[in-house]
Amino acid sequence: MHCHKRCFLFGGSMKKRKKEKKFSVGLLFPYLVFAVLLIVIDQMTKYWAQMKLQPIGCIDVIDGVFSFTYVRNTGAAFGILQGQKWLFLILTVLVLAAALWYLIRNKITNPVLLISGSAVWAGAVGNLIDRIRLSYVIDFLEVRFISFPVFNVADCCVVVGMIVLGFYILRGKSK
Repeated sequence: MHCHKRCFLFGGSMKKRKKEKKFSVGLLFPYLVFAVLLIVIDQMTKYWAQMKLQPIGCIDVIDGVFSFTYVRNTGAAFGILQGQKWLFLILTVLVLAAALWYLIRNKITNPVLLISGSAVWAGAVGNLIDRIRLSYVIDFLEVRFISFPVFNVADCCVVVGMIVLGFYILRGKSK
């Protein structure tokens, strides 16, 4: 079979590989590096938005389609639960801890689950940093041709990670 690496990554038979990976905390290191990289990108882009966009408010990138628009979000997606900082802090920490516990307890070694989980985890941590540091989340990516809330890189990480995870689950794969 000419596609055995691709098949393994997207749910192909484990028998095609010489040896199944055994779980160890060290196995998580590359995924931790990936998550940290995403967090750094998120925080750097938010810093840019705070320094450059906050004074002017908005930069049209493609007129009527996409802009960088500075927004202080004290709520969740779509502006719900505004001003509930402590609720978000507590829930985020609990969900992050539960996800890490699940990963280690169930000895997850599947790269698709680890990559998607790393992205979701990074997005949650990126927004958590904002909530702790600023009491709000900096959003700055605005799609203008549809009615959609302004968002950030951390939000993109969560959404993309959940989409990948959802497709994987729908395909009926396990660890």
